[in-house]
Amino acid sequence: MNRIASLSLDLDNKWSYMKTHGDAGWEDYPSYIDVFVPRVLEFLEKRDLKITFFIVGKDASLEKNRESLALISKAGHEIGNHSFKHEPWLHLYSREELSDEMKRTEEAIESTFGTRPTGFRGPGYSLSSTVLEVLAERGYEYDCSTLPTFIAPVARAYYFFRSPEMSDEEKEKRKNLFGKFSDGFQTLKPYKWQVGEKQLVEIPVTTLPFFKTPIHASYVIYLAKFSKLASSIYWRTAIRLCRMSGVQPSLLLHPLDFLSKDDAPELGFFPAMELSVKEKLSLTGGIVDRFRSEFEVVNMAEHARRVSDSDGMKIRDVGDLS
Repeated sequence: MNRIASLSLDLDNKWSYMKTHGDAGWEDYPSYIDVFVPRVLEFLEKRDLKITFFIVGKDASLEKNRESLALISKAGHEIGNHSFKHEPWLHLYSREELSDEMKRTEEAIESTFGTRPTGFRGPGYSLSSTVLEVLAERGYEYDCSTLPTFIAPVARAYYFFRSPEMSDEEKEKRKNLFGKFSDGFQTLKPYKWQVGEKQLVEIPVTTLPFFKTPIHASYVIYLAKFSKLASSIYWRTAIRLCRMSGVQPSLLLHPLDFLSKDDAPELGFFPAMELSVKEKLSLTGGIVDRFRSEFEVVNMAEHARRVSDSDGMKIRDVGDLS
């Protein structure tokens, strides 16, 4: 039997990208959910995959999105918490602000999907000891907000280069966007956080073993802009290194892996948005098909359950993030 791996999707909506980028008009909460959801569900159904969708609470709270979003859980996919306001600076929140953020998201998810989330991923991989403490207090079983990569400062510099002018206050909020260089020294294998008397499973977003460059679909698609052969070799190498090093990979998808600038002209600044939907679906399909040929692909909750039941998991104290 193939080793297990997990597949998840952060359902970042049009407005949340615009907000993080500092663009005007995000306050109207423009959305592509009605276009994206049917497209991705058809993609997954063809491959008989059940994955985890991390949902932003604000989107679940808006009536205009509910009918389309409800299709996700009806199709048998897990629903996770991706915060309410999708601000990649959760590490700056107070405990009270975090508790309110989680509570509002849980209520919106329960109202739309009829289920309460047990897993969390922070927007922009934002994480702190206080975030973990609040998650443990609220009964969460797993977190998957860590991204072990050395290139966070490069990604942040590119982000600021492509962003419009913003105030010093807004820049300050974003100064740790995507994490720190030292995050690259973190393990790729799941472990447990010790939070007081409770424990939370942590499943890192997988990066290239040893080199710690990103391997999530958006990055592989971006490489294909320059060379489809190089992109394919890079992805095959990533899978091979995961198997060699004993990493059970957790692959991350985003809506923009399935959308073009024709679907969201406001997001044309994102890498590879000039590719057509047909090209995106072909590339993403190739990535996912290779992934499922090498691993037994499960959702995040199942991945967390299986590794939690295994022996010898490393345990880290929540104080490590202080």
